[in-house]
Amino acid sequence: MKILVTGGAGFIGSAVIRHVINNTEDSVVNVDKLTYAGNLESLESIAQSERYSFEQVDICDAVAIKRVFEQHQPDIIMHLAAESHVDRSIDGPAEFIGTNIIGTYTLLEAARQYWLALDAVRQAHFRFHHISTDEVYGDLEGPEDLFTETTAYAPSSPYSASKAASDHLVRAWLRTYGLPTLVTNCSNNYGPYHFPEKLIPLMILNALEGKTLPVYGNGLQIRDWLYVEDHARALYLVATKGVVGETYNIGGHNEKANIDVVNTICALLEELVPSNPYSKASGSEQGFAGLITYVKDRPGHDVRYAIDANKIANELGWTPEESFESGIRKTVQWYLDNQAWWSRVLDGSYAGQRLGLEG
Repeated sequence: MKILVTGGAGFIGSAVIRHVINNTEDSVVNVDKLTYAGNLESLESIAQSERYSFEQVDICDAVAIKRVFEQHQPDIIMHLAAESHVDRSIDGPAEFIGTNIIGTYTLLEAARQYWLALDAVRQAHFRFHHISTDEVYGDLEGPEDLFTETTAYAPSSPYSASKAASDHLVRAWLRTYGLPTLVTNCSNNYGPYHFPEKLIPLMILNALEGKTLPVYGNGLQIRDWLYVEDHARALYLVATKGVVGETYNIGGHNEKANIDVVNTICALLEELVPSNPYSKASGSEQGFAGLITYVKDRPGHDVRYAIDANKIANELGWTPEESFESGIRKTVQWYLDNQAWWSRVLDGSYAGQRLGLEG
């Protein structure tokens, strides 16, 4: 079986590709534009596999996408390519509208024309799996509430609105044209190879360099944290075993307030790198936690996200293997062990600056 993965050089996409190549006999075509967050070094471990190929293509380029479909003849599309950072969407929403909405439309149309030309057997087995986010649901009101697959959409940011729009397009292409689609909505991912604009890698790398650890507002915003390799297993399972037309929510069952996440990272760094000049063991009075700085909150910041992942557990047998405690320890250790990777990332366009201010 051949799987076409869009956005395969990104954080989650690269985890999916590593999972497929390392744990299955399937082949993968990686379609990625290689924007600032796309990094082929995240795929070095599998890049020489005969079952892996790469196409540097923009999903908004209909001609190029059509050529990729015709040349590689995929059986499954796993669509992860997206602009994904809320703060960047506040600063510049146009790219999010272009990639997340127009790009998804372009890909759907290319997939539909390709699918229509397949023989009956291949048509029946073809799948278009769209990977989305729990942010399309907005935020939860009650402390015990959870997002389910039937929760109404109420996106709060340009990013989540663009993802909500793309979700609707995917479902419309199933209902109107019969294209066999599936949708997954996930909670916050973390783990190895995460681009350092996101909370967890940003806190780790800033702490190591003695920079401030900016916490938005009061830091009590709650997120459900999902280890990226657990997510990759779930995505492959949905793409290959999921029921056409269904939506599956994927969560880690790990609700944590942002300030607790940051304090956990600080405590792990105190343990793992006591020789760092900003640790307590090296003479810093407050240690890494002394770098925490509360800053003006993000505009429209959702208070709490939490996923009900019972459907995928009951119907497909997936549950996360990592607790937050085990996953965050692995993540911090990975960044300590892979300075070459993140140093090259930081040599590029992103240097840990604050994003997502108004205006």
